[in-house]
Amino acid sequence: MTDKIFDKLQRPLRDLRISVTDRCNFRCQYCMPAEIFGKDFAFLPKSEVLTFEEIERVAIIFRDLGVKKIRITGGEPFMRKDLPQLLKRLSRIEGIDDIGLTTNGLLLPKYSSEIFSAGIKRANVSLDAIDNEIFTKMNGRGVRSEAVIKGIDAALAAGLKVKVNMVVQKGVNDCEIIPMAKLCREKRVSLRFIEFMDVGNTNGWNWDQVMSKKEIFQLLSQHFEMKPVDPSYFGEVAKRYKYNDTGTEVGFITSVSESFCSSCTRIRLSADGKLFTCLFANDGFDLRQLMRSNASDVMIKEKMIQIWNHREDQYSSERQSKGTRKKSKIEMSYIGG
Repeated sequence: MTDKIFDKLQRPLRDLRISVTDRCNFRCQYCMPAEIFGKDFAFLPKSEVLTFEEIERVAIIFRDLGVKKIRITGGEPFMRKDLPQLLKRLSRIEGIDDIGLTTNGLLLPKYSSEIFSAGIKRANVSLDAIDNEIFTKMNGRGVRSEAVIKGIDAALAAGLKVKVNMVVQKGVNDCEIIPMAKLCREKRVSLRFIEFMDVGNTNGWNWDQVMSKKEIFQLLSQHFEMKPVDPSYFGEVAKRYKYNDTGTEVGFITSVSESFCSSCTRIRLSADGKLFTCLFANDGFDLRQLMRSNASDVMIKEKMIQIWNHREDQYSSERQSKGTRKKSKIEMSYIGG
């Protein structure tokens, strides 16, 4: 039987985001800048990373608490060895209606067919520019946009539903908004414009680099006719629109300009087993320690209920109303987007 649990703001628990690794083959400036996460950076040793068995166990317990959707994140998920085996385990859990994966797309030509066979039906692919002078600088590894586009095509050919994520930074890649929109329209894939967020402490975030949903929408409206799409469920993050001529969707993740904290139903599990109730948290609960101390499923479930019942995070709303920022937050590369 599934228990419905709510936090202090009466938000239900519905979504579990699982980071399977803190490693990545990109060094994107807004997430994992090379000057910080360089050759000498100490990533998690294997012994500290949750096993597939532990991740599956957590997912089943969360299913019993009302979770319906799981998103696999990183770092870059495909940096985790034998990832398709984990995906197959998770896809077999009854009661989980949707399992997605967020990736930079570089390894999709290799793995798309395998993860589709494992039960994954959709992938979110990060692509911040088509222009290679901009994109290679943003990803910090000199990877050209053609490599990611090849991954998108491979995912589509394998049968995956694809959404493309573009983090927009004013003065950095805002000139790529229209080219990206045209590319995704041509491929009939949904594009999500993500406002540049102050996640972590290393990405040099400031208000001047935030291009709001309103600004992006006004620019798009000069080139395309669009109409709004009603939310399909409580807690849906993206504000969605459809192009009048193609029906292809475009969406906006408005964490900075139009907070959606009031309907946030997500909890996050880091690669080393810490639970975070907000993307902007500065601390998490050590679930790995609890599991490895031979705690029963009942004990773990009771702890999860306690954590969610005491949740009152609404960082984006507070930032929007007060203009304040926490001095210390967990890095997005560690917790997953």
